[in-house]
Amino acid sequence: MSEGFYSDARLYDRLFPAREAAVDFYRAEADRQGGSVLELGCGTGNKLIPIASDGHPCVGLELSPAMLAEARRKAGERGVELDWVLGDMREFDLGRTFDLVIIAANSLLHLHEAPDLVDCFRSVRRHLAPGGRLVFDVFNPSVQMLAQADGVRRRRDALSFVDPDRGVVHVDVAETYDAAAQVTRGRWYFSTESEADVVVAPLEIRSIFPQELPLLLSLGGLRLVERFGDWSGRPFTGDAAVQLCVCESD
Repeated sequence: MSEGFYSDARLYDRLFPAREAAVDFYRAEADRQGGSVLELGCGTGNKLIPIASDGHPCVGLELSPAMLAEARRKAGERGVELDWVLGDMREFDLGRTFDLVIIAANSLLHLHEAPDLVDCFRSVRRHLAPGGRLVFDVFNPSVQMLAQADGVRRRRDALSFVDPDRGVVHVDVAETYDAAAQVTRGRWYFSTESEADVVVAPLEIRSIFPQELPLLLSLGGLRLVERFGDWSGRPFTGDAAVQLCVCESD
């Protein structure tokens, strides 16, 4: 886990603003499936609040109190009613089932060990209503990019953003890749024009390779029924940036 990275929820939202195509995809999935929706690792509600605004009964589960507080604030500001739960996606019991469970924006990749991923999938299966589906997205690992994670601190110009209080914020990242663990271990540095390293936060993300993903799902009692390579529904190929997966109970 990388709890420190999520201690400033508003900073996170400015760094990673909601992608309209991703929000639209999950909203369409909720409409297609119908009924209730559970999001695991819901963050600040960027996906779930729009889904709830469409009329679906929604529950968001999140491990970070700061992210959950911001989600509650945003939902209240927009007049959208849904339930927020502080909890761990590896092991939870909400006492009910859902027609759709989603895990968006690489949230699943905070689970580094195979047993943790399997525990998560088993928990999902217990919360799926008959005919229910799990839909999630994780990046498709690029061996070339992983090999370039050499620990050198580099500026990520594409990630720069404007903070109302701090002005322009620049982002530097230093990463190494642990091939045995399949985990990229990074340190993110946020600097303003007047002050370097205003925030420094670790972030560790697992890679799940395409061949192992169906096996992990099957151990959790789920099966992969569709896998797309982008938000438009293009078929998954080896060069796709994302693995967008639709799963059902085995």
